[in-house]
Amino acid sequence: MVGSPKQPGQETEQLGEDQSKIISLAQPLLASITEITESVESIEIEQENLIEIGCYFQRTSPAIMELISSENTSRNATEILQSLSKSINFAKYLVRKCHSRANLISDDEVRNVIEQLMCVVRDMGECLSSIPPSTFGDQEYAEVAVHSLSKEMQQAHLEIGQPAEQKSNGSNSITVPAEEKTENGPAETDLYSIDIDVSIEKFQFLDMPQHVSLPDGINYMGQKDQLSSNSISVKSRPQVAKYMEPLYKTFFCPLTKTIMDDPVTIESGMTYERRAISWWLKKFENNQEEAFCPVTGNKLVNRGFSANLSLKSTIEMWKERNEGTRIKVARAALSLASSDDMVLEALKDLQIISQRKKYKVQVRSSGVMPLVVQFLEHKDLEVRCATLKALQSIVMDDDDGKSRDVYAYDIGNHLVEKHASLTFLLELSTSELLCEKIGSATGLILKLITMKYNRSLDYFSAEKASSEQRQVEMADYLGEIVLGHETRTFVAEKASPTLLNMVLKRNTLQRKAALKALLQISSYHLNSNILAEAGILPILIEEMFTQRNHNGPKDSKESSAAILANILDSGIEFENLKVNSQGHTMASDYVVYNLIHMLRNSNSDETNIHFIKVILCLTKSHKSRGTIVAVVKETEATYKLIELINSTNEELGTAALKLLIILIPYIGHMISDRLCKTRDQPENLIKKPTEVYRITERHAIAANFLAKLPRQSVAINLALLHKGTLPTIIQTVNEIQRSGTRASRFINSYLEGLVGILVRFTATLHEPEILFSARHQNLTAVFTELLMRTTSDEIQRLSATGLQNLSAESINLSKPPTIKRTKLLKLFHVPRSLSFGSSKKKTQVCPIHKGTCSAQLTFCLLDARAVERLLACLESGNPEVVEAALSALCTLLDDKVDVEKSIKILSEAKTMQNILHMLKEHREESVLQKSFWVIEKFLSKGNDSSTSDISQNRLLPSVLVSAFHQGEGNTRKMAEKILTHLNRMPNFSTNLSM
Repeated sequence: MVGSPKQPGQETEQLGEDQSKIISLAQPLLASITEITESVESIEIEQENLIEIGCYFQRTSPAIMELISSENTSRNATEILQSLSKSINFAKYLVRKCHSRANLISDDEVRNVIEQLMCVVRDMGECLSSIPPSTFGDQEYAEVAVHSLSKEMQQAHLEIGQPAEQKSNGSNSITVPAEEKTENGPAETDLYSIDIDVSIEKFQFLDMPQHVSLPDGINYMGQKDQLSSNSISVKSRPQVAKYMEPLYKTFFCPLTKTIMDDPVTIESGMTYERRAISWWLKKFENNQEEAFCPVTGNKLVNRGFSANLSLKSTIEMWKERNEGTRIKVARAALSLASSDDMVLEALKDLQIISQRKKYKVQVRSSGVMPLVVQFLEHKDLEVRCATLKALQSIVMDDDDGKSRDVYAYDIGNHLVEKHASLTFLLELSTSELLCEKIGSATGLILKLITMKYNRSLDYFSAEKASSEQRQVEMADYLGEIVLGHETRTFVAEKASPTLLNMVLKRNTLQRKAALKALLQISSYHLNSNILAEAGILPILIEEMFTQRNHNGPKDSKESSAAILANILDSGIEFENLKVNSQGHTMASDYVVYNLIHMLRNSNSDETNIHFIKVILCLTKSHKSRGTIVAVVKETEATYKLIELINSTNEELGTAALKLLIILIPYIGHMISDRLCKTRDQPENLIKKPTEVYRITERHAIAANFLAKLPRQSVAINLALLHKGTLPTIIQTVNEIQRSGTRASRFINSYLEGLVGILVRFTATLHEPEILFSARHQNLTAVFTELLMRTTSDEIQRLSATGLQNLSAESINLSKPPTIKRTKLLKLFHVPRSLSFGSSKKKTQVCPIHKGTCSAQLTFCLLDARAVERLLACLESGNPEVVEAALSALCTLLDDKVDVEKSIKILSEAKTMQNILHMLKEHREESVLQKSFWVIEKFLSKGNDSSTSDISQNRLLPSVLVSAFHQGEGNTRKMAEKILTHLNRMPNFSTNLSM
């Protein structure tokens, strides 16, 4: 017998139970893997082989996280995790055995343990191969990576008990770990390999922050290693990817996009870097009520914040773990020294790590110093210089370290090496213990004296300052690294003049490197004023608007526009900033005309993005905005902007839509007309995302763009209607309400745009096709439900506006019922007591609209039971919501309806009580006008019972007198009429005589 199918709720419950079981298996499994990898590091016997095995175990962690975080949970996930747990538990037992009997265990026992551990590795590799491809969904890189890891683990092999290779360089003897054997065929890729670009918005697992893979050439702190003119891949070091712990999304500040040092949490629940959010909130010092969270957009009542100590501690521990790993990898690279590139990269890593004092101790205690020192005698100049820089970084501010390690070497003859050597000696000389040793070095003092008086060889003065190659290298370096908070402003102050001079030169490499560095510096908004004072704006404008005679970098316009966009976006006061010697300012017609001209003629997506960003910043100035509107109209740039909204480049399409939205109040009908003449528009702007959580900023901006276009545009409304968008929008709105507005950061804005599009249709009900669709889709019920099922003020306002437009048509759509009489009944009058019974119910007549009414066909608010919900909106703190609700209610008091009966019905719903209570909180002009209009209707058309609340209210007279003295024309007139009706009109002659 076939069982009944499971209901959707039962399936969801079952999935939840399965996921809980999977998570309960995964947590102890991941913890055990971490425990093993930490344990093998402290075992001295066969340490290299044990570390190799530990790395295999650690590399399975991302695969496990991928398995349990997948939306397509496989049926055998539980069995896979159970099998892996069994293997890891056995491995943990073997490692503990080695750890506890480290001094007693024999060589044969060690071999036996390692062989058993390798069997565990191979078993785990086979287990990973049983993960079905469907688990990874569309994440092909994860499937390839897990498959490669599985294959590698199944084929894993170690040479046990073989003597390690020895490598001698100078007087030091260095132990080198055996290089990993490779099979013939294509190289296997590691899980989350550093050469795979993975979005940081991937997934979150339990309370674990989201992890991010490392793009080539970037270390975990977001800094790009710049070793020489030819970039060196991280993959030149031995198996770096499998040692590094991945980044996590929650470590990044949403404002700076860098890992936080001092995370704090604000009222909205979002966490930011302390200095970044302090700078953000400082913008609202003069208008604190406008302060809002930069991520959620929610207004901030409390502008304070609290330290997120738990996250700060987690980040610090993560850094310490990964720094330790990087040190070990660097040590292994220096031991192998299979190429100069490998050595250079390892030395650069040690230099960067040692810049923080807390990690110097780890570097020194790792035993890496003898390996570093030996490269002072290396044949390659670049390696020797990198060694000096690494040593200087390691011993800087560490007198203990200087006294423990004394280095004897010849300063050398090359200028660059001299500089590095002297800088290092200067650092060593800060230790009194080393001064004597430096002085006793044979020939060193004589060489220093010769260099001091031979100015032609003085690397610290003119020679260095005139070296164009060095300037390019430094500018290129500044353009790549991510500066810390302490250094960003310092670098901007010191480096800006030199960088700007480099931009003005004819040397293409210099100009390109300088622009790259300035782009990095300008990304920190606090540097904007420094750059402006240094004179950057005229240089940027010339780069963007002037065709140079010499061959400049092809992307100079793009870089200049990007820097300018960064500066303007910082909030700098730009209206009076001069951009050339003719006296033109940033807000002048000259700048606007040229920007829009270049936008119209540019075919580069990246350049267009920055041009539009600059124009968007200029629209914040009233003067510039007027010029922008005029130029767009004159040059017909709307065609270009509408073309760009179709771009496959997400950022470009979004930027174009943002600019068009700003232009709508001025040239909305022109934009509407040209949009309708564009192929596949406007329907393509509201393509439904496949899943709610996939809603992007572009979806939200596009929906709001359509919502804000003039609602009376019949052409756009019919175009949308003919493509079937109305039922699709209603379906999407219902889906979003069921799933909640937390599925995506843009979902609330997207929902507001969709509701705004629905309101469009209510503005053109005179069009028969639109009227039919509004009835068929029962828009009255849709808006009524939205009033109470949302926490968004904007959606409430839009819903009330939609009901107002629909209700305004009710009086035209409501018709008196037609009564058909038979000829017999016309000839004879039949007494009511003898009338024939009828199976049909008597037709109900709407007391307000005086005809047959329904919510669906005539949009009657009374039949839709919308009055109570509109009255509830009067409690909103947002005056726009209150005004929209009052406007909808006013349609029930129009002169065409039965006002007396309407007042009676509204009185029973306690309408006047709600309005009077609302006036305690709201005194905005638009709200007062609507409120007074309703009150005046009640007084002039209502009876004593409906006006008693008005006459007895103690607050109303003072509100009316205040409006009479201070209100605008219409408000003042209505206030006067009501005061006269209440006999409360002030007697000015009496007041004057007193």
